[in-house]
Amino acid sequence: MTILKTVMTEPGDLTAGSVGASRQRSSEPIDSSREGSSEPIDSSRERSSGPIDSSRQRSSEAIAVDDQYAAHNYSPLPVVASSADGAWITDVEGRRYLDCLAAYSAVNFGHRNPEITATAHAQLDAVTLVSRAFHSDRLGPFCAALAELCGKDMVLPMNSGAEAVESGIKVARKWGTDVKGVPAGQSNIIVAHNNFHGRTTTIISFSDDETARRGFGPYTPGFRAVPFGDVDALIDAVDENTVAVLLEPIQGEAGIIVPPADYLPRVRKLCTERNVLMIADEIQAGLARTGRTFACDHWGVVPDMYLLGKALGGGVVPLSAVVANRDVLGVLHPGEHGSTFGGNPLAAAIGTTVVAMLQRGEFQARSAELGDRLHDRLRGLIGHGVLAVRGLGLWAGVDIDPRLGTGKQVSLRLAARGVLVKDTHGSTLRFAPPLVITEKEIDWAVDQFAAVLAEALAQTVKA
Repeated sequence: MTILKTVMTEPGDLTAGSVGASRQRSSEPIDSSREGSSEPIDSSRERSSGPIDSSRQRSSEAIAVDDQYAAHNYSPLPVVASSADGAWITDVEGRRYLDCLAAYSAVNFGHRNPEITATAHAQLDAVTLVSRAFHSDRLGPFCAALAELCGKDMVLPMNSGAEAVESGIKVARKWGTDVKGVPAGQSNIIVAHNNFHGRTTTIISFSDDETARRGFGPYTPGFRAVPFGDVDALIDAVDENTVAVLLEPIQGEAGIIVPPADYLPRVRKLCTERNVLMIADEIQAGLARTGRTFACDHWGVVPDMYLLGKALGGGVVPLSAVVANRDVLGVLHPGEHGSTFGGNPLAAAIGTTVVAMLQRGEFQARSAELGDRLHDRLRGLIGHGVLAVRGLGLWAGVDIDPRLGTGKQVSLRLAARGVLVKDTHGSTLRFAPPLVITEKEIDWAVDQFAAVLAEALAQTVKA
């Protein structure tokens, strides 16, 4: 078991942003007199190589219980969250960490956003679940608000992002049979290499990730993969039985890969000309993460179908949706698709509040402005342990010189300094903080990253 040797540095006078916040979120170092805390020390001090401090005992015990009883389908950092607020997470020993992952964009609006939690508390005192066997007074308003945000006619509410993708695939196939006239069982959907749309059996069937695929066959047929960003390959792959092109506008799990400027507009044009549905998986990229409501907005592209999730539930409940016009979603009839929890009153109430917050535009503007700061600071590290920086808004993929360690190793060193990020694809890190983060907090996080890189570079020189 890996337990962090904490080297907390002074974050300075940082407070959370005013967006959606009614309370001050202090990010001052933990008082060393608090039980289980570690006194902040200067960043120039070396990490202890001695035995693990007894103050990590509660984390160690909690992780041991997880290891024994929870299926091992994740390899998390050894940080045990106990509470969170704004852009900060506090562990079971009272150490505070700046969250620069935001639960893969599910916490775009900050941990325990006051506006969202107020809605949740109020709905908990009313009704939380009736299934779709009955109507609720929350479902209609949510669907109407989300349809308006997307500029579409109808919404199919689900729970997880993978459910939204599966539902979108199902709708596209039904549309192909009922509307386009593709013979039953003959439809195909074009996807991109290095995609990430989830880990259900159908989705891994068109994934390049052997870790997610290996041993889980037989795989679902009906998909063709082409290189992301290559429209000519896409043109060659489309035939008379193609019903949809399913893409992430920006590939997240692949390392925050932004496509060429003409890619999505040409995909849109092709889909229109060939009577094929363009499906945009905006589950991670959407809902203000990149500085626009949807990542597709950066290229002036409107897909036929949006797949949404993560931030739609406000970091409180799982909530996802397929959003499209009536000529697409109207192919579903009673009994053909369903979900007991999909569109439940609690999730719908929270989703309505999230949509209202997005309609104001302040989170999009904040992500764009602070994203410029994040990218400027990260690009300043190119040549100092960083090879490349990609992304838009408060979403960045950072390629590290592999000589300095794997992405997981660098993530562990950053966590020891109080910054939480996540690795992907070997030596790439993702920075995706809650959109309530401040400029000072961004600077502090990048300062910690720079210090980790400098230490690794120094060790490489010594070696």
